[in-house]
Amino acid sequence: MCHPLLMVHLVQRAWPLLSDDLGGFLSRGQDASNAADAGVWQAVRGTLLLALIVSVVAFPLGIACAVYLEEYAGSSRLARLTRLNVRNLAGVPSIVYGILGLAIFVKFFEPVTNGSTVIAGGLTLSVLVLPIVVITASEALRAVPRSIREGAFGVGATQWETIRSHVLPSAAPGILTGTVLSLARAAGEAAPVLLVGAATGLLRVGNTGLWDQITEGRFTALPVAIFSYARQPGEDFRAVTAAASLVLVLLVFLVNGLAISLRNRYERRW
Repeated sequence: MCHPLLMVHLVQRAWPLLSDDLGGFLSRGQDASNAADAGVWQAVRGTLLLALIVSVVAFPLGIACAVYLEEYAGSSRLARLTRLNVRNLAGVPSIVYGILGLAIFVKFFEPVTNGSTVIAGGLTLSVLVLPIVVITASEALRAVPRSIREGAFGVGATQWETIRSHVLPSAAPGILTGTVLSLARAAGEAAPVLLVGAATGLLRVGNTGLWDQITEGRFTALPVAIFSYARQPGEDFRAVTAAASLVLVLLVFLVNGLAISLRNRYERRW
């Protein structure tokens, strides 16, 4: 959670820029050479695309792995080894995942990802947050009372029907919380995205389509834009850095609020 004093400092730094040219700042591309032309639209778009890829790749795989470990594998040797490796991977520094993404998704799978594209960045972040998704989903499944499973088995439901209709709905609030935390971490990571080739200099708002930008175009993200602006000297770039940081914080808050709303609504329905 962002400290209130830090938020006040960010608002104070960013207010002169946002109050004078909020629309322009949100609609312009990234420009680390001129503070007057700096913007975050490409960075916001790139962050949303990365989050979309993480949601499509990491969340289904992580939840499926957690279901297998908790509902099917039991206490087998393979399950114990998998749990140990997952917990170890959750503590690996993000820069290591960036090197992994550069070697595998940018170089080895270049025919698929087309090199340093947003697809390679999204897959790298998916690998980064996958252990967190598995751990949080496993904890949520483990917290479901045994009586729910026994009641479903008692009326003749199969194991998969029990998991699909009773266990997963009961664990959904906890799973949602874990996925949102992992998504927030992915949105705030700069090192892995930098290593796979995110743009740190000039990146204008182009006329290319969304699919062309995903598969071919250069990309950036809000943490990369913040890093680029923070490296520049001058008071103007300090205001730009604070404004970009405030946009990232607000974006994470918006995603968290949406997830909390969905979780509370689902709990009431259940």
